[in-house]
Amino acid sequence: MSASQYMQIGLYFAALIALTPLLGSYMARVFVGEKTFVTSMFGPVERALYRIGFIDYTEEMDWKKYAGAVLWFSVVGLIATTAVQMLQSDLPLNPQNLPNVSWALAFNTAASFVTNTNWQAYSGENTLSYFSQAAALTVQNFLSAAVGIAVLLAFIRGLVRKNVNTIGNFWVDMTRSTLYVLIPLSIVVALILVSQGVIQNISAYVEATTLEGAKQLLPMGPAASQVAIKQLGTNGGGFFGANSAHPFENPTPLSNFIEMLAILLIPSALVYMFGIMTNARRHALVLYCVMMGVMLVCLSVGLWSEYLPNHSLGLAHQLEGKELRFGITNSVLWSITTTAASNGSVNAMLDSVSPLTGCMAMFQLLLGEIIFGGVGSGLYGILLHVLLTVFLAGLMVGRTPEYLGKKIEAREMKLVLIAILLPSAAVLIGAGVSCVLPIALAGLANQGPHGLSEILYAFASTANNNGSAFGGLNVNTNYYNVLLALAMLIGRFGVIFPILAIAGGLAQKKSAPASLATFSTDSLTFSFLLTGVILIVAALTFLPALSLGPIVEHFLMQSGQTF
Repeated sequence: MSASQYMQIGLYFAALIALTPLLGSYMARVFVGEKTFVTSMFGPVERALYRIGFIDYTEEMDWKKYAGAVLWFSVVGLIATTAVQMLQSDLPLNPQNLPNVSWALAFNTAASFVTNTNWQAYSGENTLSYFSQAAALTVQNFLSAAVGIAVLLAFIRGLVRKNVNTIGNFWVDMTRSTLYVLIPLSIVVALILVSQGVIQNISAYVEATTLEGAKQLLPMGPAASQVAIKQLGTNGGGFFGANSAHPFENPTPLSNFIEMLAILLIPSALVYMFGIMTNARRHALVLYCVMMGVMLVCLSVGLWSEYLPNHSLGLAHQLEGKELRFGITNSVLWSITTTAASNGSVNAMLDSVSPLTGCMAMFQLLLGEIIFGGVGSGLYGILLHVLLTVFLAGLMVGRTPEYLGKKIEAREMKLVLIAILLPSAAVLIGAGVSCVLPIALAGLANQGPHGLSEILYAFASTANNNGSAFGGLNVNTNYYNVLLALAMLIGRFGVIFPILAIAGGLAQKKSAPASLATFSTDSLTFSFLLTGVILIVAALTFLPALSLGPIVEHFLMQSGQTF
């Protein structure tokens, strides 16, 4: 790696860290109801939405009503998004006259975007009309991200409130997340992307003549608006099939930098916001350092592996599948960034990276998307591991497990284990079944450990609501469309409902002041314990599968064997 490549990585993390407290402080003010510089603009819109929806914004919900509102809202979104795709030939903004989407693919795509996964078993420019892209998918990019933030806010209230039954109002949390955070940021990012050449129109596709004299059909469409929120909302669903490797989605080095920065911007700032809202800034710093530390280790291993000579092909560096406009370093940085967050966008093909680079991306998925993770979902995901760490530490030293003044008891631990185990079970059961069924193996492009990696990655990505694809596996079949959609729904709501139940239980408890017997959660010792718990849980669950897939493939590749 050259000095300029190290500088690019340093600049990326410097910009992310610098923007984190600014956005985090702003979001804390928004969600505690303080006025901000956009209140005069969006305040009237917020109040109008409450009137239209017959919502009493002063009414609070207990955890069951909150969970019911999340479920009802998501089911309506699932039905509406499926319907738009299956009826798109009769809807407007379809200049290419694209046909209706099949029921299985429509259901898969709807489940994908409603759960903030944005897994794509289709190529956007060949499958979906502008109306489907804008009215169904882009809308869900905003709403699914807002749901994640709302659930996080409910959990925070469960921690800070005492002796109450309520954890907030879902409709208010979702509305404020959308109006005051996601929309303003998306407008700014979209304008920057348009200035760099990302297209934004509703024109028919354009026929162009290449330098060789051949005819080529260039897809058009409202891409910039979807690209902005797909990155900011940790969605990742590309307007085009090539995602952010497509020059109309990501045309310049600056657009590449902005899109990568947008992926982690809100998840990073939410950690800072958490510290403010819980009055536990030092603890939030510990969480941030754990997240950043794990991500930097994965990035380091990925870069080291990608720059190793490929003895099987006799190459100094592995350029296959990379976008040469941005180079190997930016391709690896993007892959680690997008799998640290539950984003799923790509600017290079993961199927072509070295086995250990692919392993690091997959490893971050299998951790549960808690290394920054999705908007809202990443932070409440790592907080599940915090509760587990506090409980285990309390057992080891003979202290009553407490977290931010709240006792952690058997009920909380049962719910924590459910939320951690459900996505893991979906990954292993789904991948295991697919490794033996002929209908599943029929779409496999590669054999051996690489083929296993393709199947394992598909279920790791969907069950943990990431959405990136390893490639090499034909998933646009009824089998994969239905099974992967179920994995997405389990990975999303199998975590949300336990989180809300935990929040409701914690809100009802009294808060005990810290004492000499309280286990500190803002120390270096706790950061090591938390990291250890996260790694041990993942290692015990997934190390055998990873050993049979990318790890053994790495050693075979070094000996000259490929698959």
